[in-house]
Amino acid sequence: MAVILASASPRRSQLLRGLGISFDVRPANCDEQCAERDPGRLVCELARRKALAVTADAQDTVIAADTVVCLDGDILGKPHDEGEARAMLRRLSGNRHTVFTGVAVRRADRLLVRAEQTDVYFRSLPDAYIERYVQSGEPLDKAGAYGIQGVGGAFVHRIEGDFYNVMGLPLCTLCKMLEEIGAQA
Repeated sequence: MAVILASASPRRSQLLRGLGISFDVRPANCDEQCAERDPGRLVCELARRKALAVTADAQDTVIAADTVVCLDGDILGKPHDEGEARAMLRRLSGNRHTVFTGVAVRRADRLLVRAEQTDVYFRSLPDAYIERYVQSGEPLDKAGAYGIQGVGGAFVHRIEGDFYNVMGLPLCTLCKMLEEIGAQA
């Protein structure tokens, strides 16, 4: 019986290792285009697709996740380039946004899918901070163009909800799902 992480995210791997879970990484190769505009349903659908896209034995447990940032009804995924990262960070500056992560856990013929959301409050960011951060390269592979676990954490005034959800894998939700599906966390 193996645990498979259907993600290439180093942050998700770090979080699973922190739980003491041994796992294999098998990034899902699936269509991530989705017309869904509700962020909670969107991340659940994408996590579900990822969990189903990974080949696994019946006794294996597959964990998949998808994260987006939502600001004023707009969904912010990973920026395509530095210009988009700057624009996202300017929009987030001084505002509250919500991070949504969908988590899917699959084992045998069972599939559980849940969404977690966390409100994040950014302080106002001078353009010089944004530029320095973008030049670091850190924001380019992260939804909303920042990582709370890195330098981007200095922009966060406070959060309401699960810190690990903002990193991309809500650990409490995941552990409950693993217990429910019969794979102890």
